[in-house]
Amino acid sequence: MTDRATKKINSEALRERSCNKPKELHTKKEYTQSSQLLASQVAFGKESGRSFPLGATLFKHGVNFSIFSKHAKQAELLLFEDIEDTHPSRVIQLTLQKNRSYHYWHIFVPGLKEGQIYAWRMYGPYNPKEGLRFDSEKVLLDPYGKSIAIPSSRSRKAAALPGDNCVTALKNVVVHSKSYDWEGDLPPRHPLSKTIIYEMNVGTFTSNPNSGLSPEKRGTYSGVIEKIPYLKDLGITAVELLPIFAFDPEDAPEGLSNIWGYQPYAFFAPHPQYSSQKEPLAVLDEFRSMVKALHRANIEVILDVVFNHTTEGGIHGPTLSFRALGNETYYILGKDKGTYADFSGCGNTFNANESIVRRLILDSLRYWVEEMHVDGFRFDLASILSRDESGNPMVHPPSIWDIESDPILADIKLFAEAWDAAGLYQVGNFPGDSWNEWNGRFRDDVRSFIKGDNNIIRSFAYRMTGSPDIYEYEERSPGQSVNFITCHDGFTLNDLVSYNEKHNEANKENNCDGTNNNCSWNCGVEGPTEDPEIEKLRNRQIKNFLTILFFSVGTPMILAGDEVRRTQQGNNNAYCHAGNIGSFDWSLLKKHDTIHRFTKQLINFRLDRNDLCDTYGKTLRELLIERAIEWHGVKLNAPDLGNESHTLAATIRNYDQKVMIHIMINTFWESLEFEIPLCTNFYTPWRCCIDTFREPPHDILPWKEAPSINAESYLVESRSIVILVSKMENESFLESEH
Repeated sequence: MTDRATKKINSEALRERSCNKPKELHTKKEYTQSSQLLASQVAFGKESGRSFPLGATLFKHGVNFSIFSKHAKQAELLLFEDIEDTHPSRVIQLTLQKNRSYHYWHIFVPGLKEGQIYAWRMYGPYNPKEGLRFDSEKVLLDPYGKSIAIPSSRSRKAAALPGDNCVTALKNVVVHSKSYDWEGDLPPRHPLSKTIIYEMNVGTFTSNPNSGLSPEKRGTYSGVIEKIPYLKDLGITAVELLPIFAFDPEDAPEGLSNIWGYQPYAFFAPHPQYSSQKEPLAVLDEFRSMVKALHRANIEVILDVVFNHTTEGGIHGPTLSFRALGNETYYILGKDKGTYADFSGCGNTFNANESIVRRLILDSLRYWVEEMHVDGFRFDLASILSRDESGNPMVHPPSIWDIESDPILADIKLFAEAWDAAGLYQVGNFPGDSWNEWNGRFRDDVRSFIKGDNNIIRSFAYRMTGSPDIYEYEERSPGQSVNFITCHDGFTLNDLVSYNEKHNEANKENNCDGTNNNCSWNCGVEGPTEDPEIEKLRNRQIKNFLTILFFSVGTPMILAGDEVRRTQQGNNNAYCHAGNIGSFDWSLLKKHDTIHRFTKQLINFRLDRNDLCDTYGKTLRELLIERAIEWHGVKLNAPDLGNESHTLAATIRNYDQKVMIHIMINTFWESLEFEIPLCTNFYTPWRCCIDTFREPPHDILPWKEAPSINAESYLVESRSIVILVSKMENESFLESEH
């Protein structure tokens, strides 16, 4: 037996011996003022507290604490006077007789106020073979805690090793949730047809010193507020924030920091390290101020939420909360109960359809909507929410229907990443009626076609028209397909046209992490180049991708920085990098101003023209019929649907809006002459609004400034896209800029 195995056995034996041994009561000072106690008992009913609400709830005369733990034999509430305290100032023991209702442990403590720091210890059996992993040596977070206190000595490693970790443990802070002045804040409530999503990371968006912000505001909620004019000018209507639930930056290879946030440990608390202030309660108001400021700019706030796993990881991970409160409740366990089912690829899987966990998820979502005013959620690896307590997919998963049918969540946007890390792929058939889906097929097929691959033409045509082959339900809204070329996970748009292979060596995993299926093309040189012809081609390919994204049926989403060619130096899994790899480089705004301008114009073009994005509540089937799409190739009415086709053209006649759009796409490496239809029946001659081959600013022009096309054909240059627009004459909207 190895030394490592011997140490593991000894540590587990030590943990088992200590788990049922209550600690002595620690008191630095006795709690006095019997008059306060009497007042609180009268006001609240009894000193033992009550089971609801869960978490720490502030009342006039004190705080009620309630926490769920089915198999615990004893519980201790720990109170601290300061974040840096190495021991609690007061330990309150809860007993089965006085402080437990069903499986809820509760206590009312008179005299406590907002800002009180607290945590828990739970005593119970340590029996991994039965799925039980209590550890009374570990200081535990409240699953319903709304604010986190992080001591300077905080250690993830100490939470994973045997021994008392009070000195280095995270703690909670009592919050008065409804103390913020929202000043009449109202959500924008943009319809999907008018939604342009901008996926961004709060921490890296403004962390670069060249962001123009003061050091204390870089990488914070306040930093986002400072950049709202930039977002407003770009034209996006919603920000989708990478996870802002409190997460563990230490969950990364040694020497690196997890910056994406997909390792949560608290589902009600905003990430404290995104605050510009050190005081733990300040983060709540700073987050709310960010939401309020974005709403004033008519921008919605969508949160990327991770309910599929936690940062506690596998059997060797840290014990922070759920593991020692109810391991068998909060996680899907392996068949032997001593291991974890891992459908997330992160060591464990949250037991989303267990009744207690279902309630926690729903309560969390309600909190972020009611108290924090967010407008929607994107569910990471959402297919895990459809797995039962044994990990099997369900046809009608309760958790998903709970979310969809909840009246508090009725008006918010729900986006599903409809797959998981274990192969469950539900794009097109995610359970529920009103869920919108990240369309991974759109990403892959558009990448392949623009790159110049064979055998993709039919799939590409489907992606442009709302993916009717995937979303075959007749009553489905076209906007429910969230279309994207890039997202946080994978190459940036710049790297998609600059690298054939991933370059993740800096992640310290021997370049074995991240996907190998990038559908990318470096345009002739791997990585940065000074060759002007290759740079022109890369710019053109980027414009091609963006044009397809904004002219396709569905809800478009762009990755922050793609509008200025942000690079991650070929890293397609930059979860553990800020600095030069992960941060938004604001100097690129000047360097790639032509791509920035092109993106702005595309967004304006889409939002200003009802014919492009406003579906008036019509279904996908109705939209496709009424827009009367005619498919072509280089010859009219003769689309080339062969396996080696690299061309496609389409005429879209929107009779409601009295406009025609003709799109010609050439991904071939030579120029091709495309026939174009005649404009008759009172329509104006075609105007060329977009030609991605042309030099800026002639690559995209407002309709009134675009050149007229009176010929019967148009030369579409190699690897480029042309869009012509015609409008019915004598209509008032001809005066529109676009």
